[in-house]
Amino acid sequence: MEVGIVARKGSERAVSLAADLRDAVVAAGESVWLDAETADALGEGDRGRSVDALGGADLAVAVGGDGTFLFVARNAGDTPIVGVNLGEVGFLNAVPPADAEEAVVAEVEAFDRGELDVREAPRLAARAGDWTSVPAANEIVVQSGRRGPGAGVDYEVRVDGSRYSGGHADGVLVGTPTGSTAYNLSERGPLVSPAVSGLVVNEMAAETGMPPLVVDVDAAVTVAVEGVAEAVVVSDGRNKTTLKAPVEVTVERTTPPMRIAGPPSDFFEALGKLS
Repeated sequence: MEVGIVARKGSERAVSLAADLRDAVVAAGESVWLDAETADALGEGDRGRSVDALGGADLAVAVGGDGTFLFVARNAGDTPIVGVNLGEVGFLNAVPPADAEEAVVAEVEAFDRGELDVREAPRLAARAGDWTSVPAANEIVVQSGRRGPGAGVDYEVRVDGSRYSGGHADGVLVGTPTGSTAYNLSERGPLVSPAVSGLVVNEMAAETGMPPLVVDVDAAVTVAVEGVAEAVVVSDGRNKTTLKAPVEVTVERTTPPMRIAGPPSDFFEALGKLS
């Protein structure tokens, strides 16, 4: 099998642990590589690979916080990911550093036996006409080019074609259970257990509107935007696309899902670290 390992950028601790994990996988008799930035940090720049190659690996390992895990997920396609937690919370990265070598080798051995246990988490994509967004593991946000007093959008939210709400707000967020602890939480949206098969619809700083709503994971959430010249669609806080308004943006589950290997994290234990 082939294992790709990515360490958090700029972290000496993550890079050192990635090198240890590489050596452990080699000792287990498997093929392994580091991403280019991690290899550069180790003085092995000629041996690193682009993170794009993760989609062709059998297993990906993310060494860092949840941000590193999501970075790996954006490039891994349907490759299963094991997360080693060097962050503070660890909703996605369940493996502590002290257990990392044992845990990664255990996943390698499980793969060889055909017994790799993989859990799936939904990804979202937005579409408007012929355009489709970059998939998101946390959330899709539809907003104006700026927020705050005098800004925002006039909007209407429909779920599977039925009107739910509308008015004026900074924007509308559609999030996964994974993303409920991220931007959604800062916008006073509900926490959603990863065991729940649903999506969060959250109107951001709405003048009137309705409470945040949890809908079925296969629902189609349409946000119609007017009252501004342009609407901005943001995927996981990073990938932004500007669309001419008025426009209707539909957010739905997309494939492939995010595939998570390794021991599961304790959602409620991780929540305790937020307080």
